[in-house]
Amino acid sequence: MNKNRLHPKFEASPGQSFPIGPSFEEGGVNFVIFSKHATAVELLFFDHVEDHQPSHVFKLDKAKNKTYHYWHIFISGVRAGQHYGYRMYGPFLPEKGHRFDASKVILDPYGKAVAVPKNYDRKALSVFGNDEAAFMKSVLADLGKYDWENDKHPKKSFSQNVIYELHVGGFTKHPNSGVEEGKRGTFKGLIEKIPYLQELGITAVELLPVFQFDVQDAPEGLTNYWGYSPVSFFALHQGYSTDSDQPLLVLDEFRDMVKALHKAGIEVILDVVFNHTAENKEDGPTYTFRGIDNSVYYLLNGDKSKYKNYSGTGNTLNANQSIVRRMILSSLHFWVRDMHVDGFRFDLASILSRDENGNPIENPPILWDIESDPVFAGTKLIAEAWDAAGLYQVGKFIGDSWKEWNGRFRDDIRGFLRGDEGKVSNFVTRLIGSPDLYEEKDKIPEQSINFVTCHDGFTLMDLVSYNHKHNLANNEGNRDGHNENFSWNFGVEGPTEDPHILSLRRRQIKNFHVVNLLSMGAPMILMGDEVCRTQHGNNNAYCQDNETTWFDWSLLEKNADMLRFVKILIEKRLKRETAHPDFNMSLKDLLNQPLITWHGSKLYRPDWSDNSHSIATTVISINRKMAMHYIFNAYHEDISFELPRTIGQRKTKWRVWIDTAAEAPNDICLWSDANPIKNGQYLVKAHSTVILMSHLTPV
Repeated sequence: MNKNRLHPKFEASPGQSFPIGPSFEEGGVNFVIFSKHATAVELLFFDHVEDHQPSHVFKLDKAKNKTYHYWHIFISGVRAGQHYGYRMYGPFLPEKGHRFDASKVILDPYGKAVAVPKNYDRKALSVFGNDEAAFMKSVLADLGKYDWENDKHPKKSFSQNVIYELHVGGFTKHPNSGVEEGKRGTFKGLIEKIPYLQELGITAVELLPVFQFDVQDAPEGLTNYWGYSPVSFFALHQGYSTDSDQPLLVLDEFRDMVKALHKAGIEVILDVVFNHTAENKEDGPTYTFRGIDNSVYYLLNGDKSKYKNYSGTGNTLNANQSIVRRMILSSLHFWVRDMHVDGFRFDLASILSRDENGNPIENPPILWDIESDPVFAGTKLIAEAWDAAGLYQVGKFIGDSWKEWNGRFRDDIRGFLRGDEGKVSNFVTRLIGSPDLYEEKDKIPEQSINFVTCHDGFTLMDLVSYNHKHNLANNEGNRDGHNENFSWNFGVEGPTEDPHILSLRRRQIKNFHVVNLLSMGAPMILMGDEVCRTQHGNNNAYCQDNETTWFDWSLLEKNADMLRFVKILIEKRLKRETAHPDFNMSLKDLLNQPLITWHGSKLYRPDWSDNSHSIATTVISINRKMAMHYIFNAYHEDISFELPRTIGQRKTKWRVWIDTAAEAPNDICLWSDANPIKNGQYLVKAHSTVILMSHLTPV
């Protein structure tokens, strides 16, 4: 059969230049791809994901099938499920920024599904001119037939959010998850664990990347697990489907998951990677933008043969180029409009503020496009406001809608609780919403996304068990991952049977949970920290798709006391936010309220010196009917703290709500069960946190 001959059921016509990507129209599909420097383009159809040769080749004529730099063609008779790709012809002149390779089949950057052959080989796709390499294919998807059943966005304010950073695969992959084998590590598997998230009190899940990524983008013998290696910005990762042989099934399973989470009152936030792609540096594979128009889509060095690398992965997307901007916006529109996503966390978002030369700019077009787009009104926008080249913008990110991962919160909380010198002032600043970063911008307290741990770094258990990273399993000679973690092992590196050290470690974990969940700001918890999940000291487990990173569900029973502790904390936080809508006032206005008084071991005498390791504060409710007294002792000895007997014209009757040094169940209780304190002193154990509560009564 002549593969270049049109099959009788397909008919080709010129089509039109919009909308970009594949679009179903009456009788067929209009295909559009942008390439300024391509000299010729072919649209290829394949009958099966494993096919190497196309069943049909449609040559696009410059005179008929090109308008401006948009190549377009309409094919009648084509249906959803059709596998396809492009062959792009053009110069291979790296010194001029051009890396066309007509031996490669190119994915449609706007395609809504990707099929991955079983013999896919990333390395083979990295060899110029190699036409024997197995390649991924785009798959046509018709999105209009799904029944959303009147699904609605929960639309919770940040003040009512407790965010749970979750890896779709790792959440249910462990054999002890209770999920049947065929659903483990999938969107359907996650659905089965929604009752756990509800019981914990989670109001939003922040999913590590779910866009199709290259699992082979990892050291030899390992797998890319996290997913920060995007192949497509529109297609879901086939690895999270229950049947990768049906490439469109993942669309329904993702939407089923979103719908189920929404019914449970839980929002869905996607971790999105618009700063680089899996094509990596010069010796990386060609399957998308490199082969479409390299000099348009990527930031290049002066000689254009090398990529600028602000991502740490070898390449950087040219986010403020007009074509790339349009693609990013279209991708975000798709996830909000068609997939009902509630928000996004933008990986290395500071890269999006760089211009086409890589220089930071004051008003980045792509960020203002996102900020002002009406489709995103009410959508949560969270920036990781730094990049891998040192551009740190926490507190300086643009606009009214953007919130920020607060890296300074993480580092200052870790430093103070570890007992570092000169940290008490910074610790207090983080507790009260980081006014040094946000007060001048007149932001609400939840401008800061507070976190102590995330996927990138130690888990909370490892933060208190290791002084150093242990990343040899990543096959990079322990060179990868952060060297400075502000961690403390309490005297023994890693596992120990010493009961004193074990007790101190659990106490410190509780301290971190208290500070993270009760500070001003929107808290985020790393998956498994509520039950002391460990990665055995690996602080960069991006390539560990195994029990190192999977959620171990046996920990729910083993560490039931910690799970109970976190549940009660979350429940009380959410009740606090619901009861006090005034927390939505600006940070400046809130802090101007006469509600907070600082103390040391002696009342009204806080020690702000560099060698101070403790602080206490009395916080009065906005209605003046309730007072909370917080005591943080990061010192290596016990300290006795004086307690206020009166506040203004009201008496206090202090009761103990939390004492992280106490054994469970006395470490935390329901307020109705809190035990009274009979004198005006409280002995706070070393490395512990105490929170007292009191109803205020007239003198």
